[in-house]
Amino acid sequence: MIIDIPPIVFTIVFYTFCSVIAIQLFYYLFFFTRLAFYRKKNKANSVQHPISIIICARDEAHNLANNLPGILVQNYKTTHEVIVVNDNSVDETKYLLDEFKKSFKNLNQIELSQEAKMIEGKKFPLSIGIKSAKYETVLLTDADCLPASEDWMYYMQDAYNDDIEVVLGYGAFKKRKGILNKLIRFETFHTALQYFSYALAGIPYMGVGRNLSYKKDIFFRNKGFSSINMIPSGDDDLFINKVTNKKNTAIVIDPLAHTLSEPKKTWDEWMTQKYRHYTTAKFYKPIHKFLLGLYSFSLFCIYPLLIISAVFYCWWLTLSVFAIRFIVQAIIMFKTMKKLNEKDLFPWFILLDLWMPLYYLFTIPAIWKSPKRTWG
Repeated sequence: MIIDIPPIVFTIVFYTFCSVIAIQLFYYLFFFTRLAFYRKKNKANSVQHPISIIICARDEAHNLANNLPGILVQNYKTTHEVIVVNDNSVDETKYLLDEFKKSFKNLNQIELSQEAKMIEGKKFPLSIGIKSAKYETVLLTDADCLPASEDWMYYMQDAYNDDIEVVLGYGAFKKRKGILNKLIRFETFHTALQYFSYALAGIPYMGVGRNLSYKKDIFFRNKGFSSINMIPSGDDDLFINKVTNKKNTAIVIDPLAHTLSEPKKTWDEWMTQKYRHYTTAKFYKPIHKFLLGLYSFSLFCIYPLLIISAVFYCWWLTLSVFAIRFIVQAIIMFKTMKKLNEKDLFPWFILLDLWMPLYYLFTIPAIWKSPKRTWG
């Protein structure tokens, strides 16, 4: 049985496709150009602030052995300390930290031997670390993160001025062979493209705990993580979503200020990690949920509408409309990938862009399902 579809249906599909392209262009031209053409403002006076670096670790002896030296030997002349909160580890973490303390007097070790009831994830050990910090400026990273340079501390704290209370950094993943590595790094870049651009537009909505700094005062003023203690994740994005505004947030994208982590080696490990992260999205402010949801929906619709319009309506007109978005996207992707030291992904960007709707299919259930209770 052949179904005769009226031509008007394909006309509607084409105009819907045009609308989706218009939405995408809005995001690229209004938001993402801000990061693509971002230039750090020159400061008349650069002040090095005393800093407390905080790392929470549970059974992270291997990662600490590899990465902690890169934090302890930072080229930073002003007073600073490195706090490692050892949260109920059963491996060699304690003994490893004891050895490090013999050589590095600014390393402070906090041992936790009991679990915090009714507080999910790493919020309790992180709160303990922040409360124990000697200095007003805290810089957060994870045990599996290595600073990209010995000037990481300097660049992250240099973004502060009298109005800034939160500094968002980039937590990159190390470059390895294989398609999974490209997918992980592109998703990380794509997320950073959004949260950096939104921050520059005056509506910051998240940061990543792998590379994040804020003032102790803003933490205590907002009663720490008390409003999100029941949620396993969110110690970085939900807290930032709550406390930031257009005046108190800055970004640092210099490659010397990045942190580098080992990416997951299997699809299942990566999906488990991302599934846990996305469980926090439903707790974002309404404006953030709307903007992020509209962008994801438009990206999800582009290619199905492109195919239907090209086949059943007018292929050259459809491809012409798509070409506008493609050219704008290519320019912005190239410039932002270059800024975030991910330019090797650029030759793959159209294939990776094709992949993103499938990625959303895999992760979207996390938005409404209850997250698993895991540390980290």
